[in-house]
Amino acid sequence: MQRAVNAALESKFVTLDLKSIAGEGIFEGYASLFNRADMSGDVVLPGAFRESLGRRGASGIKLLFQHDPSEPIGVWQRIVEDKRGLFVRGRLLLELARAREIHLLMRAGAVDGLSIGFRAVSARRDRATGQRRLEKIDLWEISVVTFPMLPEARVAAVKQRPGIPEVAVARDGQRRLIARLAATARHLRHHHHSQRTGL
Repeated sequence: MQRAVNAALESKFVTLDLKSIAGEGIFEGYASLFNRADMSGDVVLPGAFRESLGRRGASGIKLLFQHDPSEPIGVWQRIVEDKRGLFVRGRLLLELARAREIHLLMRAGAVDGLSIGFRAVSARRDRATGQRRLEKIDLWEISVVTFPMLPEARVAAVKQRPGIPEVAVARDGQRRLIARLAATARHLRHHHHSQRTGL
């Protein structure tokens, strides 16, 4: 095995259990699962988030949409490691129009994932399997995402201005996705209004 340190901000996707979405915008699920290899061959080890969470706490981790720093949509109420992985509970700020749209999409099942934005502080690569075993993670943000809906939307490390870390985003696919999500939200709002008014 070989130790590796990655300074770039990366992302990992986990499907969200949307049965836990409440009407007031509170939701919960796992943002990361321990000891499971993802499609890129990375395995997050138990305890990987401990130091970062101890330093930042839930209030220091941003809740974003699609890893876009210009789209904060709520706050994390709880982020903890347990035996399964990184358990999170968040609250969408429904006073924001964007958060209300995303809330509708989540309840409809159009948005069904969580993805962490992080720096790999300490990792080991297994030469036999090719897996990268993430031992220590610096967690920056957790996003509500829909990447699996667009296979062509690839994550790319886009460097920001000097002094800002690289951010893992899917720029072209993200723009198309946001346009589709906005159209779906408009349709859901119209459907909800029609049901209320009987039109």
